Amino acid sequence: MSSKTAKPVLHSAAWRISLWATLAFACGAFLVFVVLHQFVANDIQRRSDAWLSGEVEVLGDVAEQTPKNALYDRVVGEVAELASKEVPNRDSSAGASNDSVFFLQTGGDGALMLWVGAGSGLANLKAIQANRILPGTPMDLRVPGFGVPFRVAATRIADGSYIYLGLSERDELRVLRNLRARFILLWLLLVLLGFGIVFFTTHRMLSLVRRITEAASRIGHSDLSARVPTSARQDEVGSLALTLNHMLDRIENSMHQLHTITDSLAHDLRSPLTAIRGKLEVSLSAGSSADQAEPIVAVIEELDRLTEFLNKSLDVAEAKADALRLTRCEVDLDELLRIMIDLYEPSMSERGLQIRLQSGGPLKIEADAALIHRMIANLFDNELKHLPAASTINLLLRADESGASLILEDDGPGFDLEVLPHLFERRVKGRKSNGHGLGLAFIDAVVRAHGGAVSAGNREQSGARLTVTLPRISR
Repeated sequence: MSSKTAKPVLHSAAWRISLWATLAFACGAFLVFVVLHQFVANDIQRRSDAWLSGEVEVLGDVAEQTPKNALYDRVVGEVAELASKEVPNRDSSAGASNDSVFFLQTGGDGALMLWVGAGSGLANLKAIQANRILPGTPMDLRVPGFGVPFRVAATRIADGSYIYLGLSERDELRVLRNLRARFILLWLLLVLLGFGIVFFTTHRMLSLVRRITEAASRIGHSDLSARVPTSARQDEVGSLALTLNHMLDRIENSMHQLHTITDSLAHDLRSPLTAIRGKLEVSLSAGSSADQAEPIVAVIEELDRLTEFLNKSLDVAEAKADALRLTRCEVDLDELLRIMIDLYEPSMSERGLQIRLQSGGPLKIEADAALIHRMIANLFDNELKHLPAASTINLLLRADESGASLILEDDGPGFDLEVLPHLFERRVKGRKSNGHGLGLAFIDAVVRAHGGAVSAGNREQSGARLTVTLPRISR
């Protein structure tokens, strides 16, 4: 049997719990990485600034102590070249190229005195002149023609000239880019692994809850002795299963007591009624006169009505307590309706009533055949009792997604407005009704016991409309 409570994985609670837990973990891990990334970036920049500040001071001392002669450019240039080989975070695969560091010295008038680096240095000089770089405070400098900025430190020497040492942030960005790539890969692996662990654990835990739900849905519809599965684990779910089983034990005992009481009551009441009826029938068959036979027949009819009232009252009481005993089998509603119509048609013709059935063919449900038979009989009895002559009864039997629907419509006076909100309550009847007010209550009890629904009301034109929906057999 297919489970009615089983859901697709994407709609399961385990999937939602895993998704939200993984989302929370992913956001938390990403936040941690942002903080870590910022810390690493700040640390790399701090190290670069410390290197730049130290090297530019060394270069300033060398420039200050070197005589201004023909060897000045060569000495200072070689020292700058040497400094460029000690670049922090340098990519060893970049070779000996000197495009990541530049050394620039300007005179007091801002003219270029000495340049060490890639290119002519004019673009670097223009960028420096456009930005005010203070000695002792490294800052970012964007040079046209270079994709990444330079971190530049400056110092002023005694002759009034300025020395600038620039370090490309390319290597720093490469380190951070590699860090991000590794983090994203590790982050994805951890998220997928975390999702798998949470989903496996949650799905395993909730699978027992699903089995408990499936077992509980069957209890009361087929067998009150069924119990939900228990677990050897002494956790909350295992305690829930044990508690449900204890509760079901008490419910089963209560239902047995209710059945015992109703059976005893029915037996104690039916026995004297049957005995009285039997004696009256004996008196009637003994050849009583016409004057004596008429009251005896009337008494027998009243006894039959009393017995029917007793049976309905007990059935309605059991159904209201969800204790109506069902013997389910396959029932063809189309066939049963046609049989009942053939049975009631003489009585309806005698009253001048017409009954019509519109059906699409066999429509099978799984139900208690005797109760469904009595339910339809109650529907027809109500029509016989309350419809005036020359009325028409239309029956529509159809199947839809919600189940098998039986719609009964008539063109009679309809239900009294004051009883319309209370149609399915016991002992509620219209002003002109001479019944016990149990007919619709019994129909509602039978339909509810089968897991269906019933509704009733008045039509816009005239007459009553009653709809009964019962679950179909799932193939």
